[in-house]
Amino acid sequence: MGNIFAVGDIHGALDNLIALLDQIDEEITPEDTLVFLGDYIDRGSQVYDVVEYLLGLKERYGHVVFLKGNHEEMLGQYLVGLDKYTYLVNGGEHTLESYLSRNHGGQQSIIPPEHLNFFSSLALYYETEEFIFVHAGLREKVPLHEQKSADLLWIRDKFIHSTYDFGKRVVFGHTPFKEPLIMPNKIGIDTGSVYGNKLTCVKLPQLQFFHAGPGKADFLF
Repeated sequence: MGNIFAVGDIHGALDNLIALLDQIDEEITPEDTLVFLGDYIDRGSQVYDVVEYLLGLKERYGHVVFLKGNHEEMLGQYLVGLDKYTYLVNGGEHTLESYLSRNHGGQQSIIPPEHLNFFSSLALYYETEEFIFVHAGLREKVPLHEQKSADLLWIRDKFIHSTYDFGKRVVFGHTPFKEPLIMPNKIGIDTGSVYGNKLTCVKLPQLQFFHAGPGKADFLF
């Protein structure tokens, strides 16, 4: 097995995504794996184009893993008529607007079938010999296969502040930081691209970081 390149939360920021992939393109070999940690949609304005770009990566690289984020979970609930308000107040209107602008009628859903298939195919976690990749994090003292999806997609403080040994180092997104969070038991790579900061990729096991975006966010986590 080769190296792993893990990418944090994109949130409809196509320009940062393209710039980041351009940076690492020459680094990736056919033996390497590219892992995306979820939250491809919402808050940003280029959701349709982001998903189209991601779908194209399956032909561009040999091994690509797409994980599910809490925003993809909320979209799924919205599409079946559940908890629509929660989705809309969390940036869902940007996703709907992006798809509506590309919809010319004749479809049952404003989201094309290939995009719906993409959302339904997303995994909750990805595991290697050294790392566990997940969108939000893990709950202490719970085996990976017994973790609840609500925790994998939504957990925050109880995981962020944990020093628990999960058996393998956990690579996650979901909680944005101005700079990657590096702890003995975890690596956080959501650096708030949609908030005006940068999109981050980490190359493992080397722990080498790549960034794209202005890096000028005024938030502090």
